[in-house]
Amino acid sequence: MSKIRAVITGVGGYVPEYILNNQELSTMMDTSDEWITTRVGIKERRILKEPGAGTSYMAVKAAEDLFSKVATKPEEIDLILVATTTPDYIFPSLAAVVADKLGIKNALGFDIQAACSGFIVALTNAASFIESGRYKKILVFGAEKMSSITNYEDRTTAPLFGDGAGVVLVEPTTEEVGVMDSLIMTDGSGGKHLMLKAGGSANPASYETIDKREHSVYQEGQYVFKHAVTNMANSSGDIMDKNGLKSEDISWLIPHQANLRIIDAVVARTGVDYSRVIINIEKYGNTSAATIPICIWEREKDFKKGQNIILTAFGAGFTWGAVWVKWGY
Repeated sequence: MSKIRAVITGVGGYVPEYILNNQELSTMMDTSDEWITTRVGIKERRILKEPGAGTSYMAVKAAEDLFSKVATKPEEIDLILVATTTPDYIFPSLAAVVADKLGIKNALGFDIQAACSGFIVALTNAASFIESGRYKKILVFGAEKMSSITNYEDRTTAPLFGDGAGVVLVEPTTEEVGVMDSLIMTDGSGGKHLMLKAGGSANPASYETIDKREHSVYQEGQYVFKHAVTNMANSSGDIMDKNGLKSEDISWLIPHQANLRIIDAVVARTGVDYSRVIINIEKYGNTSAATIPICIWEREKDFKKGQNIILTAFGAGFTWGAVWVKWGY
């Protein structure tokens, strides 16, 4: 009997219309286009400005884009996985909100919180669900409204983040394509270096937490940078080594879009030519769990069936890893 694999069969995406560029940021804080560009490679980022709109707004837009391109209808979906750090509410889940807005009534849905690594963790989970034979059509989202947890008085973090959403449809196949392998790791000792300090059960919202700006991203930049470089680079190289893949075998490398210097380290470790590395950080900044699916959405037309693609990310937790995908269409 042929092995059942999980294959991506469709892609959708959405980014807000409003562009917050470095020039505008420099009127809000002590920074400049040169300072931001030389350190992280970001020129602009998209910000969701619609009144009262949360992350679900973008996730639904991305799903509508996907459904406009595939034969699958919303009522055929039987599982929804949403990777996000910025759900509309603590509960109900963003998956439940999105399902309701899309008219999906017969699916299990839940969120996956693995910060910037969320999409590759969710995709790995989706592959396991497909391989079990229990689910046939899964939506895997990476969706974030990072502007909702960004302190625009902090020049060390404010220039980094943007908003957006991407989604893939995952289905079973017996062909030698799809999610081939993954390496995902967590080291909880890194949590204190990159976190949202308040709003959870350990430190609930109060006047004090609001005054201290503890509902915005806290990051110890150099510490996080060092670990992101090492772990994204190593996991990408390790998954290639494990599966006997050489640099010339990789058609596309899609790294999490956090910092151009981190991406450089991943490229050096894998040996993949820069022309085959997908980068859009200059346009969108770091959209956390949404960066990789947005890259896939933008470059979908460049992919050919059977091409080897490496996805890699690092995020709060610390959580990191890499996924080997063989493109399915």
